[in-house]
Amino acid sequence: MDMLQQTFLMSGKVTAKDSAVTIHLMNGFYQDQFRVNDSEDSIRYWQVYDRTTNELVPNSHWRYVQEAGNVLVQKAKHYHEYTVNFLAYRVWEEISMYNHVTNHWTKEHLMPVDPRYEESREYIYGWLKEWCETHPATTVVRFTSMFYNFTWMWGASEYNRTLFSDWGSYDFTVSPKALDDFKDAYGYALTSEDFINQGKFHVTHMPAGQRQKDYMDFTNQFVVNYGKKLVELVHQYHKKAYAFYDDSWVGVEPYSDRFPDFQFDGLIKCVFSGYEARLCAGADVETHELRLHPYLFPVGLGGAPTFSENGNPTLEAKKYWRSIRRALLREPVDRIGLGGYLHLVEDYPDFCDYIAEIGDEFRSIKEMHRREKEAGGSAYTLKVKVAVLHSWGKLRSWSLSGHFHETYMHDLIHINEALSGLPVDVSFISFEDVKKGMLDQFDIVINAGKAGTAWSGGDAWKDAEVVCAIKEWVTKGGALIGVNEPSAVEGYADYFRMASVLGVDEDTGAKVCHGRWQFEEIDIEGLIPDGCTFSKKENMFIVDCKSAVLKSEHHIPEMVIKHDGKGMGIYLSKFEISNANTRLLLNLLMYGKGMSMNQKYLTDNVDTECAFFPACKQMIVLNNSESEQSTVIKTDSGEVCVDLEPYETRFVEL
Repeated sequence: MDMLQQTFLMSGKVTAKDSAVTIHLMNGFYQDQFRVNDSEDSIRYWQVYDRTTNELVPNSHWRYVQEAGNVLVQKAKHYHEYTVNFLAYRVWEEISMYNHVTNHWTKEHLMPVDPRYEESREYIYGWLKEWCETHPATTVVRFTSMFYNFTWMWGASEYNRTLFSDWGSYDFTVSPKALDDFKDAYGYALTSEDFINQGKFHVTHMPAGQRQKDYMDFTNQFVVNYGKKLVELVHQYHKKAYAFYDDSWVGVEPYSDRFPDFQFDGLIKCVFSGYEARLCAGADVETHELRLHPYLFPVGLGGAPTFSENGNPTLEAKKYWRSIRRALLREPVDRIGLGGYLHLVEDYPDFCDYIAEIGDEFRSIKEMHRREKEAGGSAYTLKVKVAVLHSWGKLRSWSLSGHFHETYMHDLIHINEALSGLPVDVSFISFEDVKKGMLDQFDIVINAGKAGTAWSGGDAWKDAEVVCAIKEWVTKGGALIGVNEPSAVEGYADYFRMASVLGVDEDTGAKVCHGRWQFEEIDIEGLIPDGCTFSKKENMFIVDCKSAVLKSEHHIPEMVIKHDGKGMGIYLSKFEISNANTRLLLNLLMYGKGMSMNQKYLTDNVDTECAFFPACKQMIVLNNSESEQSTVIKTDSGEVCVDLEPYETRFVEL
């Protein structure tokens, strides 16, 4: 049992109505997934907290009652709430568990083995060696991915099955041995509360503290060091090794400096969205493969029917491909495919026909990229270099914390999706990169998200060096685009640290009695396309008369531009993906760079997009809508008019 993977769990909160409190550890958890680890090695990492005062309860005030699975807290304070942080074995691997419950698998239940232990590593290595020897005809081995699954804690009730899930969390990598090894390596000990964090855990949307960064780096180093031995073993049998960038990917980190050490031959990514395609395409491997959706399952990952009654897999495929193909025009991949039960497609001939059509489109796009590369070029790109600034920087390029449909509430995921198909150069930078002087490489910096999140930056904005570096960069000609609560942090004269640059600030209650600048909306011709949507964010106000308001509602600014020296700040209260809003973002990038929006090789219809391949002398024109569209494109050969069917991809010779 001690060689199974584990995680810290926090018991439910129990209110003390006496001086003693009994807390049953597994109340509310899915019993088939977890089992309490009550070994001596484990219990030394348990902690009991008074959550009313957020104080650690001394070990002398509680004891574990093994037979009942309870912790008894003594000397409790009346009506205070108490919880227990404890270690639990994961006795059913989550992907196996999900498929048994949702897709009615009947095969053996899988258990996740922890390679932290030498015996486990020997078992894994021996198993893989025997497999390679007994499968001589297999030429590619897919690692799915390495050892540790993304965190997915299930509840006992069907009405709250997912208690916590985070695609980038490291909670499922923990064990007494991992914690002991960490202390030896870093010189200090982690506690259970470092992971539990008052029951919030450390979701990817939170800025990471130094202890979390250290543990992630520690785990990444272990996964790479042992993982590359398994890749080397596969190579010894003259097979290629691909990583599947989903499921048990934690610790792999394809955008970390260590990732090339694996020597993977390829990366496979299941994708719903364009930004996920870019995530795969940009990784440092020879071969990039996309696993398309919908998966060949009766029910999709969102719970809706797919290859079953009331399902429409063809329409789903069109919508997913619409997002993915625009990203592939900017950066290619090598392969596409599907996963699941192939027999399910037998009753859906229209789906089979459409997938064949996608295959033909993909091969044509890939061929055009190949020809451009041979000619020493690439698809035509505007001379605009964009940096997305957040706490994770390059490490989480083109990603947030899961698939698009799981994190719809975050502005930046919508911005990533829009950027994935735009003809501009995109990078991801951290606040440390700002202090290292990297801003001079970029024309535009985007900072977006709610206050306190990893995407907005949280306490990183307390660093005066960061604030001053960005202000200087703007004055010299850069453009800062802020969305929602960019640069927001409490404790300063302005809530937005970039208020003087962006032209707006947010009143959190301290300025409710202060006067507000009056304004009239202005218009910048051609900047805001028809069909754009804006959202009023309460308590926003402009900071001075130099703030130009382009959109507002009930005298609350929603879109503001403020010129500052040779550069400018641009503020949007919200950004939500749509065809019109995607074109608005492109217009803002060009405007921020000081370019005319009347550029060649751009469609004049926001529901369409195009990419120009100079060496091939061809354009690819996309209809991103479910209705017929017409568009005009300015080219070096004159204007080209294209009529498009719903969702159509058209190849145009020039």
